[in-house]
Amino acid sequence: MVMATLLSSSQLATAVDKKADQSAMKPYTEELSGVGVKFDLVPIPGGEYLMGSPESEADRGEDEGPQVKFKIEPFWMGKHEVTWDEYDIWSFRLDIQRRKIAGAQPTKLDTVADAVTRPTPPYTDMTFGMGHDGYPAICMTQHAAKMYCRWLSEKTGHYYRLPTEAEWEYACRAGKSTAYSFGDDPDALEDYGWFYDNSDEQYHKIGEKKPNPWGLYDMHGNVSEWVLDRYDADWYAKGASKSPLNVPTDMYPRIVRGGSWDDDPDGLRSAARYSSDPEWKFQDPQIPKSIWYHTDALHVGFRVIRPLNPPSPEERTKLKLDPEPEIAAQGRAG
Repeated sequence: MVMATLLSSSQLATAVDKKADQSAMKPYTEELSGVGVKFDLVPIPGGEYLMGSPESEADRGEDEGPQVKFKIEPFWMGKHEVTWDEYDIWSFRLDIQRRKIAGAQPTKLDTVADAVTRPTPPYTDMTFGMGHDGYPAICMTQHAAKMYCRWLSEKTGHYYRLPTEAEWEYACRAGKSTAYSFGDDPDALEDYGWFYDNSDEQYHKIGEKKPNPWGLYDMHGNVSEWVLDRYDADWYAKGASKSPLNVPTDMYPRIVRGGSWDDDPDGLRSAARYSSDPEWKFQDPQIPKSIWYHTDALHVGFRVIRPLNPPSPEERTKLKLDPEPEIAAQGRAG
């Protein structure tokens, strides 16, 4: 077993003597000003756990080991996957449009958030007819999800980002070492997630199944969720003990977690890993392909986290926690 510390003082969190006290962390609701859209967050306590799966776990993937012991710093996590109701405020500039219609002046936070880059218009309906209000947003690239997090941070005054792979699995497990947060029996999955056998080949509204022990919904199934890391099948063995975040160096492959409405039960296990693929843009008619949309990733969405101890600007740049300038430059060039 290899050992690593996630969000240490030299990496993603501030120095120990400056850390906030997690005992004051409570669930809360964030409201996007001027539009009346809200979303809920739940506190995830700091702690240690074994990331990955034991060799004895049924349907275990070869890329899920060896298990790595991580120390996780506390954070809040979205109770649900980011919905179209939230995502469209940013992607279609609905907040700006509503202020203009109402003749309202932007707040100081609005002024900064308005300057954050937003996507080009999609070439088609990105819900693909599966539902909008209350449904998870899908088909975005990791870059788009990161840019949404930057906008959300400016809009609210709280620092939001995607979780690391280790943070995501820690939150999914919710203190459990079993294959799923509810145990090892895949027959119980019907109560906790949407997957191939029960989804009718589409995603579903958030929060219709049971939550995990920490109050997070749809961590197993519905849509897979972006995390920050680059995908490497041998990462646990080769690099996790040296750096708890596998910082991306190329556009592909990057990681989504949790499995989706289109996966079998084994793909929804807490340790299951999936990698992004250029084929996720197969239908995209643009040349070059869009930096914002994965037109064939109808199974991919995301949720946000808010670290109790936000990283410094230098750490954010070094670890590519925020949108990457080289990707944005590619979009401008195209």
